Amino acid sequence: MFRLWSLAEQDLLADNVPYRLRDTGQGLNRVQAAPKTFRMMHTILHRAQQSVGSWVGSSAIHMGDHNVPNALMFIGTCYCYNTTPHLFLDTLCADKYSQIYRILLPICNTLSQIPSLVDKPALRSYIEDDFGSVENCVREILCDFFRHGFDGSGADNFFDAGSCIDGRLTSAWNWCAQLEKKRYFPVFLLTGMPVVKLDECW
Repeated sequence: MFRLWSLAEQDLLADNVPYRLRDTGQGLNRVQAAPKTFRMMHTILHRAQQSVGSWVGSSAIHMGDHNVPNALMFIGTCYCYNTTPHLFLDTLCADKYSQIYRILLPICNTLSQIPSLVDKPALRSYIEDDFGSVENCVREILCDFFRHGFDGSGADNFFDAGSCIDGRLTSAWNWCAQLEKKRYFPVFLLTGMPVVKLDECW
């Protein structure tokens, strides 16, 4: 991360990499290419793909476009434009990485509480009849999340999904939004997940 921060600063301050103000659909942003950070991310992605053997989802890396306007936005902060001409305020916005905790916590809470559900005979019968065992129930939830929570789904198109944190968070949010349609949704309800406005709880 320190190397990426350093490269992001070099790209942002480079004399030969101009920027332009553009409405990206998420407000007025400084759109600027980030060649050094981009190359490093491609290196990291290539190493990750080699280490896992198979890759799920898109391999696109967004930087300097309407999805991720500049290197600083990619790392997890953004620019807020001040009404005074040519004045930018570098302000730390909601860190994208902090959203991972909010997505994973309800899933982890549910998984950790499933074993205690079977203490009640009726719930034990439900778990065993529908899933075979507690282990199978946990495995089904995890397999579905790992299969579809990071596959690039949920974006307007496959290219926009990307392999950046935005794309993965979009896929994870999309998985959460589809949770009510899953056959194991009652398990989430039994462990305390709210019934209404489910997507707002993540």
